[in-house]
Amino acid sequence: MNDDFPRPGAVSVPVLRLGDVLLVTLQGDLYDGMAARLQQDIAQAIVDSRVAGVVIDISGVEIVDSFLGRVLAEIAAHARLLAARTVVAGMRPAVALTLVELGLTLPGLRTALSTEAALELLGRADAARPGGPHRDAR
Repeated sequence: MNDDFPRPGAVSVPVLRLGDVLLVTLQGDLYDGMAARLQQDIAQAIVDSRVAGVVIDISGVEIVDSFLGRVLAEIAAHARLLAARTVVAGMRPAVALTLVELGLTLPGLRTALSTEAALELLGRADAARPGGPHRDAR
């Protein structure tokens, strides 16, 4: 079956800007057409917004197969070529085990247990706090 177009009722994945980071939250299955569109949307958003990082929250994903693993690795490769780092957040233990069993190493991707931890890895934790970035006056 050709999944070049989203299935009925499927929606595109939103790409949100949070300071100088893009936040992408995956919920459920990501079909071929949706994955291609997501890769294009993220690459274009990096260029348009000149962000330094991309956080992909996969906490809503039950199963990561070789297709989704490849998509995540390709997003990271595209982002890296556009001078942005990628962090995958919220990976479930079963998903991590599956990736290891499939032999997927996901080059170029860093991982974090939560979105907040991903932002910290990117050095952008202050951007997610109410009131935006600030410095302690010590």
